[in-house]
Amino acid sequence: MEYTQGVRFDSLNLSPEIMRAIAQRGIEVSTPVQAGCIPPMMDWQDVIAKAPTGTGKTFAYGIPIVEHIDPEDESVQAVILAPTRELAIQITGELRDIAAYKPGVRSVCLYGGQPIGRQIDSLKKRPQIVVATPGRLSDHMKRRTVRVETAQTVVLDEADRMLDMGFIHDVTRLLDRMNKRKNLGLFSATISREVMDIAWVYQRDAAEVTVREDEQNKPDIKQFRMEVAQNEKATAIARILNETGFDRCMAFCNTKGSTERITKFLQMEGIDAQCIHGDIPQKRREQVMDLFRQGKLRVFVSTDVAARGIDVSEVDAVFNYDVPDSNEYYTHRIGRTGRAKHTGEAYVLYTKEEHKRVRDMLRYTRNTATPIAFDESRSIIPGTF
Repeated sequence: MEYTQGVRFDSLNLSPEIMRAIAQRGIEVSTPVQAGCIPPMMDWQDVIAKAPTGTGKTFAYGIPIVEHIDPEDESVQAVILAPTRELAIQITGELRDIAAYKPGVRSVCLYGGQPIGRQIDSLKKRPQIVVATPGRLSDHMKRRTVRVETAQTVVLDEADRMLDMGFIHDVTRLLDRMNKRKNLGLFSATISREVMDIAWVYQRDAAEVTVREDEQNKPDIKQFRMEVAQNEKATAIARILNETGFDRCMAFCNTKGSTERITKFLQMEGIDAQCIHGDIPQKRREQVMDLFRQGKLRVFVSTDVAARGIDVSEVDAVFNYDVPDSNEYYTHRIGRTGRAKHTGEAYVLYTKEEHKRVRDMLRYTRNTATPIAFDESRSIIPGTF
């Protein structure tokens, strides 16, 4: 069923503790995906939800999960799988906000890159909610440091990305172990064949929830494209930043080396920039992401996978330093801006050799980007394509 509007949270028969936590966030009306998912999940029904990034999916499954937790029961009651450590951390933070006034509800976040001993110590505190990446949860299960067989609710967040990243065998093994569950939630921006296969095997009579990117919730993004030599791309970004005065931006690269090079160049130009990628220690990655979320970092540079799960509502602009490897990545990148009724801008920088690739990418993703260039005074002017 397609949902285009939210409902008032006070119409969903939620507990006073959850309503207090929601009020603390200053919201009264749910998003469409929350309106579609909360009632069936409260009734222990399986759910498969297709909704764009940034539409409130975490609260859509997080509220029913926290409502169902028995604080007196110290066994694992819910498991949420996420494709990346960044998304897992973000989910855990939002769950703690939801459970702020529910004493005795505990959660733990398990992901690679963090000392496993520290996670074992956290598991000894008997959390009822486990948020994890598939690989690290499998590691803990092999060590017998966590028992998930008692889980009543299982959620796969960003299921399409998780399966696309090669976690399908880990996911199916975990689902086979958690066979006493009462409901399974699949949340995804796209419903791929792999997601449908999981739904076919592991769900029964699932409530289908679809939220379109209609004119009301579609990101408001002005897109621009600029042909520039490869060694001039970082200079172009610095010039655009200086002319526009953007306060909070994201720049995407295809490789770790590119993220390092562009970050160092921007820093030399006096622009506050930091980067993350797979080789940067997890603690440092978390510090950089926190700075960006708090509005204390002007330019956040990242590879696609490292940035997965970072949800910041007020990003002024997105720069495609490298033309993305896939059309889907382009959609995900530019979707970081223009949210929450704010207008955003997206720039794709490409070489002469990448001209056809960019034209095809824009056509395939049904996007239109205005060509721009620099004049002799380094001001932005209309360009040609």
